[in-house]
Amino acid sequence: MSYYYEYELGKAAKILCEDLFKLKPGETFVITADTECEKRVIDATATAAFACDAKPMVIYTASPLGVGKAADPMLPLESLTAALLKADAWVEFNNKWLLYSTPYDIAMKENKKLRHLCLVGMNVDMMVRNIGRVDYPNLEKFMMLVTKKTLSAKHMRITTPAGTDVEFNNEPGRKPIMELGYADTPGSHMMAGQIGWSPNFESINGTIVFDGSLVPPIVGILKEPVRLTIKKGETVKIEGGKEATEYEKWLKSFNHPQMLKLAHVCYGFNPGARLTGDILEDERVWGGTEWGLGNVGAILVPGGISGPSHTDGICLNSSVWLDGVQIMDKGQLLDPELKKLAEKLGKV
Repeated sequence: MSYYYEYELGKAAKILCEDLFKLKPGETFVITADTECEKRVIDATATAAFACDAKPMVIYTASPLGVGKAADPMLPLESLTAALLKADAWVEFNNKWLLYSTPYDIAMKENKKLRHLCLVGMNVDMMVRNIGRVDYPNLEKFMMLVTKKTLSAKHMRITTPAGTDVEFNNEPGRKPIMELGYADTPGSHMMAGQIGWSPNFESINGTIVFDGSLVPPIVGILKEPVRLTIKKGETVKIEGGKEATEYEKWLKSFNHPQMLKLAHVCYGFNPGARLTGDILEDERVWGGTEWGLGNVGAILVPGGISGPSHTDGICLNSSVWLDGVQIMDKGQLLDPELKKLAEKLGKV
């Protein structure tokens, strides 16, 4: 099994370093990892980076018990921050993400040249399907059109067969994150196939039902849906089974009001993504939507909104209305322009 996708992985790592990062000779390329990572992904990426005449630097840490700033007490903060402050590019494969951690915040603020790509929890199968086999030109056309149509709308409604029914207003002037997979410009980037934005928080009302995955604190695919009642952007009730109880306990354990507040909404549109229990991939399952709670990054809202941690939940098979016009039904595109582009990506 050590040869599973051996050649395909090499190609995906080459695409990552040459096409997505566009690594240049002499650049310092930091690869962060923890003890929950798949080593073959790290080695293939370091090899591809070295083949670009870049200087790969792999940093392993013990796996923290939390993510974001909740991971701070278990990280070598000063040493890790120092390395990131001098790096040209950084990919994080660590399963427990450093995104929104203190080293991340400092590095993104002070290292103006740093190109960051968040690929947390990456494994061989995921890397081949979601990076190595992506039709990037057509995906870019599709995502640009979805983003344009969505952000032109004033009011939105999203429903799912599991019971999600939530409405909100978009905030004029607030920039979306359109993740095309590229990390060739300074700043923080994500794997291709996700479009995220922060609506007007106080306008968010209704029900959000997570029926895919929910990380943290739940590991893997949800066994039962977790139902959130939302009023003016804040979670006022959490219902479901044991996982819902665990989730509510985790959110309230921080004793911080921001952890019950919504941070962003996202579309999932990576044609190779499958529901696997790995949040990086689950967020990009075609036709799904994802909601984050907790810390709001500065890439979404100027200055950001500080919170002690962040969590993301997946709503599958979403239906979407823009100013009363339905563009997607249970994950299938209805808008004629979008449907045509989706077909080119193999999503009928």
